Amino acid sequence: MLQVGKPAPNFEGQALVGREFKDIKLENLKGKWVVLFFYPMDFTFVCPTELVAFNDAVDDFEDRNAVVLSASTDTVYSHLGWVKADERLANLKYPILGDVTKKIAQDYGVLTDGGIALRGTFIIDNEGVLRWAVQYDLNVGRSVEETLRVLDALQTDELCPCNWEKGQATLG
Repeated sequence: MLQVGKPAPNFEGQALVGREFKDIKLENLKGKWVVLFFYPMDFTFVCPTELVAFNDAVDDFEDRNAVVLSASTDTVYSHLGWVKADERLANLKYPILGDVTKKIAQDYGVLTDGGIALRGTFIIDNEGVLRWAVQYDLNVGRSVEETLRVLDALQTDELCPCNWEKGQATLG
């Protein structure tokens, strides 16, 4: 069962990276923090706003020794068609996993009865432990700024009060 503080479910799958298909394995990312976010479907309305927002913040994540991975239950071929068709997505700097077996979405608890993924965001630490998990309604986009804030807090390895932001005192 998925639980914060326990090892994150391992996964591997084919992803669109730029315009190429590559295999991605969580176990190959040890030593880095991983921000994995699921979105419902390609060629939709809210999803591209999220993919663009994460893309705009990729350097901020990299500065924190974190890699960004996105995933949906669409195929990598659908991902490729989508990024070619939508100029906002033309230069994504992170992989988009194609979870056609729906196993990754199921393992992370975001698979709906309809076979698509909820909007879920997960932070996995550099040792492979799940440190944060959140799910959103299909109609509501997530906050990349909040994801960065939580990543910053987790990386302090100290007690952080409500609304804590990087540079503020911790409770430790």
